[in-house]
Amino acid sequence: MWKIPIFQFKEFLLNIFLPRTCLGCGRERSWLCEDCIATLDIQNWCLCPVCQKRVLDFKTCEKCKGKTKLTGLFVPLSYQKLLIKKIIQCFKYEPFLKELSQSLSYIIISHLNLIELPRTFFFQEKGAGQDPLLVPVPLYKSRLRWRGYNQAEEIAKELSKSLDVPIENNCLIRRKSTTPQIELTGLEREENIKGAFSCQNAERIKGKKILLVDDVYTTGATMGECARVLKEMGAREVWGVVVARG
Repeated sequence: MWKIPIFQFKEFLLNIFLPRTCLGCGRERSWLCEDCIATLDIQNWCLCPVCQKRVLDFKTCEKCKGKTKLTGLFVPLSYQKLLIKKIIQCFKYEPFLKELSQSLSYIIISHLNLIELPRTFFFQEKGAGQDPLLVPVPLYKSRLRWRGYNQAEEIAKELSKSLDVPIENNCLIRRKSTTPQIELTGLEREENIKGAFSCQNAERIKGKKILLVDDVYTTGATMGECARVLKEMGAREVWGVVVARG
């Protein structure tokens, strides 16, 4: 009898006890089918990370410069759409559908194509010691143990394959546990997240363009704090990359 590779055996068991059915329409074989992705109305414009108004050059608008350390924000969807809310909840909470990272990264890539982001955005500095990096927003170790994976890192892994941009996992770290941001108001979120992150191996990000990856952008408190730490350690630009805005 031929041995079944462990990853195939695991997938075999999942298909028996948790068969893949689209979270939108119930169709079999996929957690999110192409037809349901097409109903999401992925945005073909960019938003200022502070005031949420449309911007033409992908960056924080002139009025809001200085109010965030983010250079700009890429966000394809609104979290208010029931389907995307369901998808992200299934990704972050039970049943912990880790494979949804593939669909979520596809949504982000579709957004980048729709806004006609030029390839030179990533590669104009390539080879000059300033190659861009994907940096996932880190989880605190207890939260990571509970979920079994960092949802931002899983999205970043898929984006890395499509964008040909490497991931840096050993630079930005979460040094303290915080109350889940979803439970707090805007001002409470800012206070809650202060001092939660630090940077090590700063030489790896010095002078580079950072694509800071997370799942949802609400008030921007988490990404703003991460961007502040990264810039203090020498990052040249920090761009937020998320699936949806709250």
